[in-house]
Amino acid sequence: MYHKFKSIVCITLVSMLPAFGGGIAFAAPEMVLKFAGQSAADHPATQLMNDIAKEIGEKTSGRIEVKVYPANQLGDYSLVYEEQIRGTIDMSCISVPSQFDPRMELIYINGYVSDYEDAKKVFAQDGWLFGKMNEYNERLGVKLLGFFVEGMIGTGTTKPAKDPLNPAVKQDVLIRVPNMDVYKLAAEAMGYSTVTVPYADVYQAIQTGVVNGVNGYPVAAAYTALGDVLKYWYMTNYSVEVLNFMISGISWAKIKPEDQAVIKDILARATTNSIENARNVDEHYMSLMKEKGIQVFTYSKEELAPIMKASASTWPKLEKNMTKELMDDFRRELAPK
Repeated sequence: MYHKFKSIVCITLVSMLPAFGGGIAFAAPEMVLKFAGQSAADHPATQLMNDIAKEIGEKTSGRIEVKVYPANQLGDYSLVYEEQIRGTIDMSCISVPSQFDPRMELIYINGYVSDYEDAKKVFAQDGWLFGKMNEYNERLGVKLLGFFVEGMIGTGTTKPAKDPLNPAVKQDVLIRVPNMDVYKLAAEAMGYSTVTVPYADVYQAIQTGVVNGVNGYPVAAAYTALGDVLKYWYMTNYSVEVLNFMISGISWAKIKPEDQAVIKDILARATTNSIENARNVDEHYMSLMKEKGIQVFTYSKEELAPIMKASASTWPKLEKNMTKELMDDFRRELAPK
């Protein structure tokens, strides 16, 4: 379904052990890390997890073995995060659960990334967002390693929006949004009426006319889940679908400094690779939308500026849970210019 990620492989041979077919094997690993994911086995996030696991083994000359457990095999993202705090699960590629610290919802705020080049800067390991998210994670005993960017988020509808680039215009479209203030406030600032519908019921709600469309879906998810009922797709890039690569602080402390450096470098490149792949995935699924008869609208960064600013105008309303201090910093660092 998705394009496969290209992994970067650098093999260091430290031992030649007998193996079936005369293959090459490393010595027994010094440690084995459990790597938990929430995405399906054929999802790009899981494919990248497998690439990361392979490269860590190779770049550490077999000292570290990483075993991948996709599709919530070790529990949902909240449970996995708890187990990382305890040190019973080592690594993860999951959504970050905000019940442990509501400030971590800042990763889901709308209106601060409008294209893939922005995303490379915003999600870099030396960026403000990474540093802040890592700060909150480390307070809980978990270390942030990088991000998996699945794709940019747009708006899909069954009826045309009146003027989707003008937030001052009521769009005359009722859309379903995720049950989070960051999405509801941004959608309403862009001129849409909103309602919350359980994720499992979205298709039926659109099909029966209970709602006229959705916000909060990246392109691939919108096509695969809702392609039969959507008629219009507005690639508004007002938000981004992102998962978090993390490791238990307890596990991290057991890893040699030289291997920590290897892992950090691998995850930095994995973040960038995910963004490049997201661009390709978004373009691929918009092509499929067009083939299905869905009208697709794409825009330049300059054309998107008004709705990005409209989304950013809702940020003060997030201060109750995020704190004013955090949102002041967020505005200073990431507000659209």
